[in-house]
Amino acid sequence: MQNPFSNPISIDLLMKTLDAAGSGIIITDPEKNDNPIIYANEGFFHVTGYKAEEVLGFNCRFLQGTDTPQKEIDKIRHAIQNVSPVSVQILNYRKDGTAFWNDLHMEPVYIEEEDKHYFAGVQKDITKQRSAEEKAAGYNKEIQLLSAPIIPIADDIFALPVIGNVDDERLQIIFDQTTETIHSSKVGVLILDLSGLTSLNEETIKGLFNLYHLVRLLGSELVITGISPHMAMKSNHLNSGISNIRIFSTIKDAVKVLQESD
Repeated sequence: MQNPFSNPISIDLLMKTLDAAGSGIIITDPEKNDNPIIYANEGFFHVTGYKAEEVLGFNCRFLQGTDTPQKEIDKIRHAIQNVSPVSVQILNYRKDGTAFWNDLHMEPVYIEEEDKHYFAGVQKDITKQRSAEEKAAGYNKEIQLLSAPIIPIADDIFALPVIGNVDDERLQIIFDQTTETIHSSKVGVLILDLSGLTSLNEETIKGLFNLYHLVRLLGSELVITGISPHMAMKSNHLNSGISNIRIFSTIKDAVKVLQESD
């Protein structure tokens, strides 16, 4: 059986195949002045909105705009200067001015017969993907806030109710949220309410009471409410330092005493 790839493919077949590709494809000539585009497929025209006569012979910087990050531009420039491959996710602009996120990969291609390099660039519009990722990041941030909600109570008094279980991941969220809130708000006292804590182990107890030292280092005071007798016994057994912390039955009791002391 004859190998179907034993004969050279036609230029026409190659061009039609490149035009059928779902991604934008360009070829540039870095040895010419300003590294112009010498080929662009239909996918490139479709994504960018430009026509062939507006693209061929020009450097692809016309895709850049006000918010195109200089860091990514420098990566591309460095790769071209060093004849090396590069992959970036860069904010570009269509002909009509709308922005899109371009997942761009550029690769040097050496043509032996000409003894020179060209650059082949493959781009993919990932705007929807980036938008979904940003939304997911926003949802994760909201989940984190709900995992460790720090609520202003009165003046410089804030409360952090701990509800449900606490694992290492949630403990880290509590530490992060506490640090961020104390830095960004005037927190004199943080009330750690443990009345909603459903289960605990030694590591959880140690972690929660280590929060006391963090809050002190940040210049605020930590008080505890809602601690059960069982947890108090465990804490004393672990020598967690609970004796150094002011403890109240409820948040209401703590706020009353704190305000009276002011």
